[in-house]
Amino acid sequence: MKRFEKRVFGDFSIDCVSRNDLVEWCLSDIQARVPAKLVMDVNGHALSLARTSEAYRQAVSKADIIHADGGFIVSASKRRKGAQIPERSGTTDMIHDFAQRFVQTGNTFYLLGGTEEVNAQCCERLLSMYPGLKIVGRRNGYFSEEEERSIIDDINRSGADVLWVGLGKPKEQFFSVKWQSELKVSWVITCGGCYNYITGDYKRAPQWMQNANLEWLHRLATNPRKLFWRYFVTNPHALFITLFGKTS
Repeated sequence: MKRFEKRVFGDFSIDCVSRNDLVEWCLSDIQARVPAKLVMDVNGHALSLARTSEAYRQAVSKADIIHADGGFIVSASKRRKGAQIPERSGTTDMIHDFAQRFVQTGNTFYLLGGTEEVNAQCCERLLSMYPGLKIVGRRNGYFSEEEERSIIDDINRSGADVLWVGLGKPKEQFFSVKWQSELKVSWVITCGGCYNYITGDYKRAPQWMQNANLEWLHRLATNPRKLFWRYFVTNPHALFITLFGKTS
């Protein structure tokens, strides 16, 4: 498999990959039957959280692949010398890239996370959008620590190639790191609230806002009660880290 350059922003060494690169990398690892790889994303929330939570920072440091889910990170990489991140690889888009390709290859998903209603609807929606896609298991994200062992057993029994973990930061990172060595999937991809976008519970920003790195503003406008404090605190902090923090 091709080796990709990396770019450091804040506490993260980000792989300079496109969305298609990630899909093909995954297929290569599935074919090679590599042990489970942890694939995590970086956006403004992640940059800020890593500076305030040692546990989260340590969890993400164990990722095998870190991709840029923040458009401003991609833009910053292109305005400075060094390796450039070719495009934003948001999990809300990536899951569709993987689904479309997996219809052709016959590879399989397991969806973990979200409420029972959202998880079930997401599964139904993906199967409707991509006829032939194989989703071999699913489980909502509301479970106790005591239930985790049985969930891991169910994932392994399913024979899934890719496990999507939508538990939100930092829970999904902690869960993935904790169970990586026992999972038999090829890739474990943390994906936050992407199931809610597939079901339509969360609305995507217009394309021009996505292109202008303003999708966060659309999210804030459509869900201010949940997101105001997060963006009010983390966006300035993340911008400061990107502009003046450790980069290479």
